[in-house]
Amino acid sequence: IDRTITAFEVDAIQHAKNLDGEWPPNIAFHYGGAEAIDCADASADVVFMFKSLHHVPIGSMPRALEEIARVLKPNGHAYISEPVFAGPFNDIIKLFHDEQAVREAAFDAVRIAVERSLFELESEIFFRAPASFKDFTDFEERIIRATHTDHRLSRKVYEEVRTKFARHLAPSGAYFEAPMRVDVLIKPRD
Repeated sequence: IDRTITAFEVDAIQHAKNLDGEWPPNIAFHYGGAEAIDCADASADVVFMFKSLHHVPIGSMPRALEEIARVLKPNGHAYISEPVFAGPFNDIIKLFHDEQAVREAAFDAVRIAVERSLFELESEIFFRAPASFKDFTDFEERIIRATHTDHRLSRKVYEEVRTKFARHLAPSGAYFEAPMRVDVLIKPRD
């Protein structure tokens, strides 16, 4: 089956890494966000958003969902995966990056898009996503120094994060299960 994948990235550093990587020829990388998807109307069978709707500015979330509906073919699916604001991993992250308001806004934007009949809700799926770290240095590199956000922790907050993280550290590393929610949406037939 001939399939193409068009991947969009809003983090310039990660986008450059994507372009430098070796990928199958049917994958194309573009720089840009969900608010303005550079694809033709009704050109996609499926749109995936992996932990990214809450990174769209709140005021642009409705536009992002309209764009997803625009590029989907009738009866096409949208898979919107978002972290739930709960759990021990979240309790550490929120010390320096509290995403409660944006995560709630993302869930609300999906609900409103369904109410507006942009989509039909096929299903909601809840699961726990594993997250493991060798040590605090690994956590710091992958989470605190993530290229998509410029986290600036005071010494006090840094030590609080390190102390809270240490409570989960075992000889094999630190393991978390982050609660996730997926909304599987269908674009109605015209």
